[in-house]
Amino acid sequence: MNRQSNSIVADQVSKLVKTADGNLSILHELSFQIKQGESVAIVGASGSGKSTLLSLLAGLDLPSAGQIELMGQNLNLLDEDGRARLRGQLVGFVFQSFQLLPHLTALENVMLPLEIAGDPQADARLSALEWLEKVGLTPRANHFPKTLSGGEQQRVALARAFINKPAILFADEPTGSLDEASGNRVIELLFELNRENSSTLVLVTHDPALAARCGRQLSLHGGRLT
Repeated sequence: MNRQSNSIVADQVSKLVKTADGNLSILHELSFQIKQGESVAIVGASGSGKSTLLSLLAGLDLPSAGQIELMGQNLNLLDEDGRARLRGQLVGFVFQSFQLLPHLTALENVMLPLEIAGDPQADARLSALEWLEKVGLTPRANHFPKTLSGGEQQRVALARAFINKPAILFADEPTGSLDEASGNRVIELLFELNRENSSTLVLVTHDPALAARCGRQLSLHGGRLT
């Protein structure tokens, strides 16, 4: 397969963690490619290694063996600061727990990635307002997270994840803490924004309906692809 068409390449990736009883093998020699613009669900039972794999793909941790390429960049060759810079340039995140900063308004939370990247505050504010409009939260722009419902907080998180137009979006159980109606709305937004931005979408989920919406599924069992 032509590596140039891939957002992510995993080559013989394994992960071991040290415990009091010795090394514990979490992931075993995983190899796969994810094309640019593809949507992929990582599925499997609890403890199968899904979140560990997502962390490795995002460069939050390094594999014990094998290598991962993100948009052609070998993560093994980058130090922690280098991987952080690459994430800032290429990656957006959506988490089950929203990860909004409680002392910032919805607008300020969405502005944050652009401000960190050094964009002028006025430009960041304008872009954040546009994204809040896309997720239907303009009237809630000046509200703090504690005054927003779970579904509203996740929509703020989606706007924040997409504001820097990431090449790759990682989502870890994005509807796991939402009721069905809120979860369905977030799912629709997630795939709508994915299509509009041509971002590669990689998500971890226990939800069969969400996994089925993706173009492909990677199924883990005992740390191995099945």
